[in-house]
Amino acid sequence: EILIGTKQSCQTTEEKSRRSSRFTHHQHSTETIAMAELGCYSPSFKKPCDVLRMRRNRARSEVPERSTSSPAVSVPGVRPFSPGPLLNAPGQSRGGVKRRNPFANIENTYNSPKKRAFSHTDGEKAAVAPVLDGKLKERPNAGASLREELLNTDRRKQHERTTVSLSEDDCLFEEERSTPVLKSPEAVCPAAPAEVCVEFPADWSLKTRVLFTSPQSFSWAEHLKAQEEAQGLSSHCRAQFTSTPANIPDPRGCVELRCGFQQCLQFWQHPSMPWLSLFPRIGAERKFSGKCVPWALDTTLQQSLMSDWSVSLTSLYSLLKARLCPYFYLCSYQFTVLFRAAGLSGSKGITALLSPTTRGLREAMRVEGIEFSLPLLEERRKSKDLTESVPQTDSEEPASSAALSEHSENEEDDDEDDDDDDGGFSWLKEMGVQDKIKKPDAISIKLRKEHREVCLDHRPESVVLVEGSNTFTLLNFLINCKSLVAAAGSQAGLPPTLLAPTAFRGATLHTLKARAVNVKTRVRTGYQDVCSLEVTGPIMPHTLHALTQLLRPAQRGEFSVGLYTHEPTAVLNVPISPSSEPETQPECVVQDLGRCGLQQSSVQQLAAPSILGKCALRQLHMRDYSYSWKT
Repeated sequence: EILIGTKQSCQTTEEKSRRSSRFTHHQHSTETIAMAELGCYSPSFKKPCDVLRMRRNRARSEVPERSTSSPAVSVPGVRPFSPGPLLNAPGQSRGGVKRRNPFANIENTYNSPKKRAFSHTDGEKAAVAPVLDGKLKERPNAGASLREELLNTDRRKQHERTTVSLSEDDCLFEEERSTPVLKSPEAVCPAAPAEVCVEFPADWSLKTRVLFTSPQSFSWAEHLKAQEEAQGLSSHCRAQFTSTPANIPDPRGCVELRCGFQQCLQFWQHPSMPWLSLFPRIGAERKFSGKCVPWALDTTLQQSLMSDWSVSLTSLYSLLKARLCPYFYLCSYQFTVLFRAAGLSGSKGITALLSPTTRGLREAMRVEGIEFSLPLLEERRKSKDLTESVPQTDSEEPASSAALSEHSENEEDDDEDDDDDDGGFSWLKEMGVQDKIKKPDAISIKLRKEHREVCLDHRPESVVLVEGSNTFTLLNFLINCKSLVAAAGSQAGLPPTLLAPTAFRGATLHTLKARAVNVKTRVRTGYQDVCSLEVTGPIMPHTLHALTQLLRPAQRGEFSVGLYTHEPTAVLNVPISPSSEPETQPECVVQDLGRCGLQQSSVQQLAAPSILGKCALRQLHMRDYSYSWKT
């Protein structure tokens, strides 16, 4: 009986378990069918993590199609995912494939400003609700319109929040997008400089490097044929200029353009040492160190070099006086001199600008009888006199009280300086103690008198202007000046460098180095191809103008120029004070300098008075055949 009872209990237990398994299987199959109908579950994946993994894979596969079809579509209330760059980028040394977390933002925290704004707007709605209910009771027909307005306001706010979240996600990756790739005039220079004109002003400073950039290619400036190079050299020596076509569809096949480019690169120099670069000379001791300088310790060789140099300088001045050479530069290890023919830069006669100078050099010029002026100091004095002589009205008196006090202080200082110049000891005689106080000697008085001049040394304000017949005296002074040549150092015994656009005695013909390169610059939409042409060497004013005249039709009126100035020569753009004589017309100047070896357009530009002051051109742009520049 006991065995029979035990067997029956086991059978009942098995039946219960079988019934429960049937019920569980039926329930599971029902859930499977329901989930299959939803399209988000497969019987082969039993775990929720597998279901989530399948959803993620499906979402990733559908992202490119959505972005290509409608990239600007955004789902309200859903924060978009933008993964960002890998941490093992080429610029980083660490390994790993971890990405930046785009959701690591303050807006995802519990007490974020955006959630506080949500709670604030909810409170406003709760406060406004009773008022709206009262209005609805008063005007039952206006209920539908007010509900529509509230609904539109909620939708607008929701859209604004979604837009803000999108912009915040984009700001997470601004660092990688704004990395500069190339520094060129296109990228560095502003898009619209201050002044625009059909012709840029003459720049009398010397350039060491010029970089042209343009969307059009500069391939026409490379690999000149032997015949084109010979034609360019011959045209330069004979001062023959061929007109370039106004419209050049194929610059590479234009012979006139390529020959003209070769002609623009030529200049004349003395002395010429093939193993030495003789420009620039100021601050070039490091370039000369370690070079072969056989004249450094040979006095006979130094005298021979100076003798040839004197002949070349005299030849240049004779050509300048005959208006067969427009201008030339004398570059020493201490200063630079610019000689200009009569009529250039608004002058009536031959002019010479010398910069920078020292008190000793100016004193030596005075001893030699050279009359000169300091144009920048004179301009400052004239401006001060004008401000003092302007009559003041009652309304201007309070505003200009500080200026009057400053002027009075300056005048008192000047009076004190004058008293010091005269001795300044008259007050001691009035007190009767002139014999008990030791007076300063004459040297101390002289040093105090020349204190202002000493402060000008090696500054742009020390530029010296020599005009008329005094330029010939200056020429003799430079030939006989012993301090013109360095007595020690790497430039010892080497005469100054003479640079001119035309030939002269003892000169050597040199060619500027030109190189065309295609580069890429980063813009907002990606990368942009930019073509560049680099010209290096002593670039004189006529060379810059001739190159821009050639590039105008070749680059279809679209190019930019980065100008690298030899800084000691930037002050050579100082204007010359107008004389009382009637002003010479530019047409007469072009006619007088018709045989100087330059194009008429270049002579006309150089004949205009300088407007740059003590600055130089730094950037030059041409857009739609119109110039704009920055100093």
